[in-house]
Amino acid sequence: MSETKPRFITPDGLKRIRQEYEELFGIERPKVVEVVSWAASLGDRSENADYLYGKKRLREIDRRLANLAKIMKAAKVVDPTVQTDRDQVRFGATVELADEDDNRRTLTIVGDDETDASAGMIGWSAPIARALIGAKVGDERIVRLPAGEKSYEIISISYPSA
Repeated sequence: MSETKPRFITPDGLKRIRQEYEELFGIERPKVVEVVSWAASLGDRSENADYLYGKKRLREIDRRLANLAKIMKAAKVVDPTVQTDRDQVRFGATVELADEDDNRRTLTIVGDDETDASAGMIGWSAPIARALIGAKVGDERIVRLPAGEKSYEIISISYPSA
């Protein structure tokens, strides 16, 4: 029997996952069930697009609900607003970095289940996040990426306020 490892997550991340679960379970799934029931009542199901699509969508929803339930069950909420060691990069920190060419980017270290690269939210187990953990402003960290090594200087570190 495999033991589930804790899945670190911010309070906001857990809230978003709960909202998605409630929306799928309470709103979308009942609508799809209604369409499938209606389509099934029409008789021949072999060429009934509403029925076939509905059954497929139900499987997708149920898979996602199971995944979300698993995440919520194993979630270990880490609140970055109560971080006391605010001069170091830790879980929940927003970090401004500069590379060798002074190209700047801002990243927030979050749980692996709440990553969104387009919003600058990276999972704490990502190579760049692991390299940044423990760093202070002015420190330089080398990150090993598939394209090779890249050096970053920490420009600023901030945490959300309570």
